[in-house]
Amino acid sequence: MSLDTSAVLHSGPDEPHSDQDPGDDLSAVRRARRKHSGVVWSLRVVVLVAVFGSWELLATYVIDPFYYSKPSLIVARLFEWFTVGTSKGSIWSNISVTLQEAVYGFVLGALLGVVLGILFGRARLLAEVLSPFIQALNAVPRIVLAALFIIWFGLGMESKVATALVLVFFPVFFNAFQGAREVDRNFVDNARILGASRVQILWSIVVPSATSWILASLHTAFGFALIGAIVGEYAGASKGIGLLISTAQGTFDSAGIYAGMILSTVLALLAEVILGGAEKRLLRWRPPSQATTTAGI
Repeated sequence: MSLDTSAVLHSGPDEPHSDQDPGDDLSAVRRARRKHSGVVWSLRVVVLVAVFGSWELLATYVIDPFYYSKPSLIVARLFEWFTVGTSKGSIWSNISVTLQEAVYGFVLGALLGVVLGILFGRARLLAEVLSPFIQALNAVPRIVLAALFIIWFGLGMESKVATALVLVFFPVFFNAFQGAREVDRNFVDNARILGASRVQILWSIVVPSATSWILASLHTAFGFALIGAIVGEYAGASKGIGLLISTAQGTFDSAGIYAGMILSTVLALLAEVILGGAEKRLLRWRPPSQATTTAGI
């Protein structure tokens, strides 16, 4: 009696087909990401509704809205600013002035921070000599510097740009400095063996290695630039969001203070979106991290 080997081999469970379309997996991943994003945004909306709804109820029945304002009054103030205008002119002109001051301070502060940070990161003796002075300058209160800049440069845009520059410079400088220090020593040694000059090592190894550190600091740097511009305007200016906040404080207009805060927050968030897009373009060469892949960001 012979054993039918073919029957034995095919008597087990069927093997899964391996000809599945890879596009199906990609579509499933995209659907999962969209679903996750929808859940996240829904929860964010719930949090906002809960916070502002509670605030509105408390200001209506428990606390005094004269001191704490409430969302309905803030919305009314913003509507007035965008339709009628402010006591300091068109809201768009005030936003434009603050944005110009923040952008100029951001660009100048970032450039100085990157150049000096990388320079100090590669020149150890220079860093050891000057580091105490940099730490001392970083410890000076920014509101004091804003007052000094107004004395030095007047109430014009220059004093606000200087304040924004100072706030941007230090975080960018320290990140660029650390990024230049974290360069793999083996890469530098190999480049020197192959005959690379100092300039070639700087541009081909040090700067790309420090890019992630620098871009990480730029995300918060524009927020600092905006703060610097508003602080400078608060100390003294003829236009700007900081002046609107200062004027609202002087007239006990709490809704106006919150409205100015919301405007500055929206501008900072828009800048964050722009910088995030720029970072993705500049770091296309870098493979996504496991955390990023898992979260679907």
